[in-house]
Amino acid sequence: MILVTGGTGFVGSALLPVLQSQFHEVTAVGRRTQDKSHAGLRSFGVGNIDGATMWSTELRGTDAVIHLAARVHVMLDTVSDPLAEFRRVNTEGTLNLARQAAKAGVRRLVYLSSIKVNGETTASDRPFTPNDLASPQDPYGISKHEAEVGLREISRTTGMQVVIIRPALVFGKGAKGNFKSLMKLVASGIPHPLASINNLRSFVGIDNLVDFIVTCLEHPAAANETFMVSDGEDLSTPDLIRRMARAMNRPARLLPVPVWALKAGASLLGKGDAVQRLCGNLQVDISKARSLLGWVPLVSVDEGLRRAVSGG
Repeated sequence: MILVTGGTGFVGSALLPVLQSQFHEVTAVGRRTQDKSHAGLRSFGVGNIDGATMWSTELRGTDAVIHLAARVHVMLDTVSDPLAEFRRVNTEGTLNLARQAAKAGVRRLVYLSSIKVNGETTASDRPFTPNDLASPQDPYGISKHEAEVGLREISRTTGMQVVIIRPALVFGKGAKGNFKSLMKLVASGIPHPLASINNLRSFVGIDNLVDFIVTCLEHPAAANETFMVSDGEDLSTPDLIRRMARAMNRPARLLPVPVWALKAGASLLGKGDAVQRLCGNLQVDISKARSLLGWVPLVSVDEGLRRAVSGG
């Protein structure tokens, strides 16, 4: 039995059909009980996931847990204490589940963490690796890092295997956030003043991420390891726009505006962080996943973008 939390989310919705094709029984957990129309899928609603959630019914007979549910990164957070709220769900909720899973005899827990545990930007030609010193910069990243630390301790004291995955920016059909905004911008045909940006960023298509999660669920060498995952090809922001436009069969309208001018204008408009994400480097090194697990991305960046814009 495989228990998946966050089964109705972006990653969970793509993962469940793959698991169902490989395992006899899958249990999906979210805040509310979801559609049970898929054969072999059990569904439970547990309400809010935090340090008080009770998992005994859902964990009964479970061999492995894939923990996707989280309070995700919020651009404009309105709660009075964002760090406390992130910790309540992402740290306390994760560790509460892990303790109960270990007590129930779960063999392995796969945890979807975040590249934000490493930090926000990388130096040129110096991608993040799993062995780098953690340097989270915001409440979301801090809460994910604290969950990782707690999971390793639970694994050490109980013997339950833990696998931690830190994905690059995830894209695909139904993706939200920055990727969705960029897709809309490209589709609009509005010229983008981004041609002069010279950076490199890692991305991971949803199909590659799902395949990697399943690999970490099954592979003996994944036990108690931390991995980065991406499509294996890093892109500059202008290159991403060109390839996204090609996938849409639309022209890429890029204008050469100096990066300093972009940053100055964004700062005046209060959009400095957004432009930094467009201009900065954020790369991950997936050599550990390749060498230890023999994993290679199934889908190229171009095919992933085609699927993202067309749903194919």
